[in-house]
Formats: sequence, C-alpha cells, structure tokens
Amino acid sequence: MNEIAAEGLQTSDIDILFDQIMTDYGHDILQLTYSYVVNTALAEDLTQEIFVKCYHSLPKFEGRSSVKTWLWRIAINHCKDYLKSWHHRKVLLTYEKVPEAVSSYDTVERAVIRSEEDKNLIKAVLELPVKYREPIYLHYFEELSIKEIAMLTGIKNNTVKTRIRRATAMLKDSLGGS
Repeated sequence: MNEIAAEGLQTSDIDILFDQIMTDYGHDILQLTYSYVVNTALAEDLTQEIFVKCYHSLPKFEGRSSVKTWLWRIAINHCKDYLKSWHHRKVLLTYEKVPEAVSSYDTVERAVIRSEEDKNLIKAVLELPVKYREPIYLHYFEELSIKEIAMLTGIKNNTVKTRIRRATAMLKDSLGGS
C-alpha cells in the first residue's frame, strides 16, 4: 500500500483508502487478534472493533509511519486493553482448532505429520503468557524485525530479544525439543 497522509482527504477518498486497508490487512489483523485471545469468534469481534477505530482515526493519520505499522499499533493496543478488561478476566476462554491448509504437492504422510507438528506448535505458542506470545507471533508469524516489534509494543529492543529467547526456550521445553 502506498504511504500517504490522510489529512485533508474527502470522505469518499477516505472510504476508498479504508476499503484498501481492510483488503490488504484484514486477514492479518484477524490472525494477530486471534494470537491474543485464542478464540475465533472473539477475534472476529475485536477485529471489527479495530477497523471501526481505524476508520474513525483515518482522517487524523499523518503518514509518519506506514499504514501497516499504524494499524498494528491500534490492533495491539486494542487487544491489550481487552485483555486487561473486566470481561476478559471474568470469562473463561477455550482453545479452538486453527484451520489447516494442505498443499496439493504434499504427500498424505508428510501433510499429516506437518499438520500435527503445526498444531502442536500453534498450541504451544498460544499457551505462552501474552508477554512472550506477542513478540514470538510478531517476529516469526508476521516477520517483523526486533526494532519494529519494539516500536509497536513500546518495549526496548533488548527486552524484545530477551522475551523471544525465553519464549523459544519455553517452546522447546513444551515441545520436548533439545
């Protein structure tokens, strides 16, 4: 997506820009939100709320960062606010299966093994405390740099590195790796 400043745009231009943002980042924001709440229906609701916030904030977007970075910041803050909320602390969330995709060139055996390994890894990542799950997800699943994660989460680069290292160690322990 081209980097732009939304200040001074007409309502129709903002609507077009917003549609493009939803098209470009909708699925990614849903996945990010799911990584926080581990519940598909709740992730969908939070994603909708995030895009409502985005739409209302779009006229104030100045273009000092990329649209993606700006949107991710909104999403991360919204998810953290939800996790701190009374509703989250009083409602028990359950794990759900994450849909699997099998490419046509894989053999059945490889697909089954990979699917099982992926399920185990996803389950292990989702069982991490949020402060470790967040940098692992952003680094390995969204392929963000340490610097980008630090900027998005508001924590120092070294703290991000430490959390990724500790989360990796926790994952190795829970998955039985050495």
